[in-house]
Amino acid sequence: MKKASIWLRKNTPGVVALALMVGTFYAVRLPEPSAAEIHDVAEDFAFDSMSIAMPAGFEKKDIRKVNKAYEHIDAWISSVGAGIAMNDVDGDGLANDLCVTDPRTDQAVVTPTPDREGAYRPFALDADPLPVSDTMAPMGCVPGDFNEDGATDLLVYYWGRTPIVFTAKDDRKGKALTAGSFEATELLPGKPGPRYTGPLWNSNAAAVADFDGDGHDDIFIGNYFPDSPVLDPSKDGDVVMQESMSHAQNGGGGHFFRWTENGYEKTDGSLPQSLNNGWTLAASAADLDGDHLPEMYVGHDFGTSALLYNKSRPGRIEFAEVKAVHSGTVPKSKEIGRSSFKGMGIDFGDLDNDGLYDMFVSNITTSFGIQESNFAFVGTANSRAEVQGRFRDGEAPYEDRSTDLGVAWSGWGWDVKTGDFDNDGELEITQALGFVKGKENRWPQLQELATTNDALISNPLWWPNLRRGDDLAGSQTMRFFAKNDNGTYLNLSEALGLAVPVPSRGIATGDADGDGRLDLAVAHQWGEPRFYRNVSPDAGAHLGLKLTGESGSPVVGAEVCVTLPDGTRRMGRVDGGGGHSGKRSTEVHIGLGHGVEGPVEVLLTWRDRDGDVHEQQMELAPGRHHIRLGNQAKEK
Repeated sequence: MKKASIWLRKNTPGVVALALMVGTFYAVRLPEPSAAEIHDVAEDFAFDSMSIAMPAGFEKKDIRKVNKAYEHIDAWISSVGAGIAMNDVDGDGLANDLCVTDPRTDQAVVTPTPDREGAYRPFALDADPLPVSDTMAPMGCVPGDFNEDGATDLLVYYWGRTPIVFTAKDDRKGKALTAGSFEATELLPGKPGPRYTGPLWNSNAAAVADFDGDGHDDIFIGNYFPDSPVLDPSKDGDVVMQESMSHAQNGGGGHFFRWTENGYEKTDGSLPQSLNNGWTLAASAADLDGDHLPEMYVGHDFGTSALLYNKSRPGRIEFAEVKAVHSGTVPKSKEIGRSSFKGMGIDFGDLDNDGLYDMFVSNITTSFGIQESNFAFVGTANSRAEVQGRFRDGEAPYEDRSTDLGVAWSGWGWDVKTGDFDNDGELEITQALGFVKGKENRWPQLQELATTNDALISNPLWWPNLRRGDDLAGSQTMRFFAKNDNGTYLNLSEALGLAVPVPSRGIATGDADGDGRLDLAVAHQWGEPRFYRNVSPDAGAHLGLKLTGESGSPVVGAEVCVTLPDGTRRMGRVDGGGGHSGKRSTEVHIGLGHGVEGPVEVLLTWRDRDGDVHEQQMELAPGRHHIRLGNQAKEK
């Protein structure tokens, strides 16, 4: 008894500290939703999980060959590259084609969505006659009409070379798609020859929009590693890692390509110099302030993510950074422009239905691992005019409400897409999660790395081993967040059969079968991609709008504002492609809720090919519509 008393006196400070830690944990942790709550919200949704056909004949692998300096972290270096895009590639009028970048084969594959009778066979895109190498790998695919002929082309970006545009050939019309339906062209002209000898770009993000307001789509490519032989196993060195865990400035940065009559032209000086060397993992564009020029959010790993205000004019792309006003009551790490978190994915959507775009940003949020926070940046301005005025003053009028909304913590986040999957007028949030799947837990080593002096981090030698068989967040499953009655979000992925314990990367959305319900496609890193057909039993009414120009090209950036019978509004846009490695369809999908049967008021805003802005009011009945946008909007 005496010994116990002595022990207690000696260890009282530790006991008290432990008690305080445990008490604080239970006091501040978010309340867990009950099974009944999840069931009540989940019953509005349903998905059929389906396999995606992939071409045979390619050797499959589970890890990449890398630069010798990276051999002890080859699993880390091999942790990206699974991407997926959904769009109308074959011209049948439906977003029922997929472009998949598959790290198991290092091919970019075009394949029909499942259950398409008589569809073409899946095939890999062929870069011939362009020079290639054994040290390149595709990281993502963006469908779009890059030569403005009305047919869908495919932009593929890589590690180990500059991007390639696979242009649809004129003679493919009426024929089943094959690799021969596309012609490979360089986005950045280089030296001809059988073997690639150009710049060693390591690209991980792309965004397509009319950045300069001239009526034509421009391209942003975001690079991760600086130009270097990352995937060349014959090299030993000439590579680096991030110089900081929170403010790395030695990455690959970003590159803009402006459309011209003679092809795309690379432009310089479009980004603020302080942001031009980030480790880019995500980028997306939307017109936030109503001036008909899209802003852009760029997600950089290891800090320095930024919201960029568009100051461009025709022929000149120019952005300026805007930041949240520092209040002293909000941690700087949760303010736009000051975050030190790991920006992994980004999407825009009106989360609170106030007629202004908000943002959801994926970060690393693993409890007892690296617990940062996702961001739900909700606008605090009362109008787009106020947003514009604040932008001009260098201010970003947004606050992070991720904790209040229940979406702050999920796991090792990647791509994110918002969408109304049950057509009730409220946006759901889908998020890819997970890093490297194996059996040996490497969180302790990563946590040790996170506390390492920044002077050592840029040298790969000082990084802990992460190889085949090691695990970091390998069993985390994607999230499907939907609102409950009190306006907070619940994760329904397990209840809906979406909780596949394989790291996911890219998410694509679109109405593949034209039934008025958004479908979902997910790319898994070192796993099978999956297609989830939306079979929600009691979906509300919707508007599905295909907005094209005179040539048949999607009018990227065109906006749709719907006024419902009760006076509330819903908004959407033609997204040219953005995020991490997933790209949604260019069709606009807006849920109208239940009880809407007659026409609704729709305000369309767009730029024509001359760069002139048009605005037109229409009345459209619920359902699908194809509208041509020129000097006027006309239903086809």
